[in-house]
Amino acid sequence: MRNSWISLFLFLSLGAAEPADLVISAAKVVTMDAAGRVIEGGAVAVRGGRIAGVGPKAEIDKRFRARRRIDRPDALLAPGLINAHTHAPMSLLRGIADDVPLQTWLEKYIFPAEARNVDESFVRAGTRLAVLEMMLGGITTYADMYYFEHAIAEETKRAGMRAVLGQTVIGFPAPDYKTPREALAGAEKFILAWRGDELITPAVAPHAIYTTDAVTLKACRALADRYGVPVHTHVSETRKENEDAKRAHGMTPARYLDSLGFFSGRTILAHMVWADADDLTALEGRAAGIAHCPSSNTKLASGIPDYRAWLAARVPIGLGTDGPAGSNNDFNLFEEMDLASKLAKVSTLDPTVLPAEKAFRMATIEGAKVLGMEKEIGSLETGKKADLITVSLSAPHAIPEHDVYSMLVYSLKSSDVRDVVIGGRVTVLDRRPQTLDAARILRESALFRARVAASLR
Repeated sequence: MRNSWISLFLFLSLGAAEPADLVISAAKVVTMDAAGRVIEGGAVAVRGGRIAGVGPKAEIDKRFRARRRIDRPDALLAPGLINAHTHAPMSLLRGIADDVPLQTWLEKYIFPAEARNVDESFVRAGTRLAVLEMMLGGITTYADMYYFEHAIAEETKRAGMRAVLGQTVIGFPAPDYKTPREALAGAEKFILAWRGDELITPAVAPHAIYTTDAVTLKACRALADRYGVPVHTHVSETRKENEDAKRAHGMTPARYLDSLGFFSGRTILAHMVWADADDLTALEGRAAGIAHCPSSNTKLASGIPDYRAWLAARVPIGLGTDGPAGSNNDFNLFEEMDLASKLAKVSTLDPTVLPAEKAFRMATIEGAKVLGMEKEIGSLETGKKADLITVSLSAPHAIPEHDVYSMLVYSLKSSDVRDVVIGGRVTVLDRRPQTLDAARILRESALFRARVAASLR
């Protein structure tokens, strides 16, 4: 009781300042709110895992009494980045098959390698490696599609990271489930175990229309709608996929899915490289968004989207790294921002298309819209979940600093990320992981690398 009175006395003597768990200050706060505020000498206060205040440092310091502080006068403070499409455990297959077309890559290398190597222990180890890389690069939320998704959820939550995790449903024997029916039952069990979790949002992930039949696609949508969770799938990634769909169904992949009632709920559409204007029109007003993966689309020669049509449509567009097993090779969203902007410019011969500010929106608030989470994450606003990063301005490539969006997209690197906070929890402090044992993860990954190499001989 005596301690309580002392606490009350201190509270009153400090001018009734509000308590805060954490205050972070920086040279500039890039809010990504509707007004596009960039606050010089700003700060963010965090309480109970959410943002309690955003404003000039002097105001935040006067208003809040923080239990912990992180002051970065040589850094930018920004929302955490959102990786809208990836396959996290494939980090352990990094580089096994490069410089080949997508179908060859899938059918001759990836599917056989997964059949020989992917089990629950592989998925856990690959997730730990992926989450370590993503967090160090400023990614605070990611959308995944893979096997043994319950194991991915457990490892991701243990690391303190946010994710939308889709249990894969595919039309041939997979490492976890041998039939689509089994996979659907597994997906339902996964949803029931994780819905309502603070960090993990479960989802259903039919792989694509060319690996999943109409009955299964409809069942995936129905299952997701029953529990109010997203569906995550690949759509119109290659010209071949589009042409095959037109021959088989008389329509593009997106319109084929629409004919099945696939867009009745939240839908994450990975790639959409070959989407046409009618496809985009069909998505307007739906709870659907595009996860654009520029590195994957270029590395696999899948193509370059019609950026003008994309940007003209009223469809949210986020950025994804795709998987690191040949379609990209890393989880670097800074690279994706830079490449998306430059591809848009060179493909249209117009340097004004997809400016830096828009590219950064795609990695933050637009990515949140794709996941259906824009009311909770994607910008630094009072009441939202406290997912934020600091990005150092001290490296030579960060000097001199003029426009913050130009810096974030064209100059700064993932290695410039200094601190990461997810749901108010500091997961990276001054480049040091706080929730993961990096040395152990790297040792473990080396053992799996040897196992994979042996399996491919």
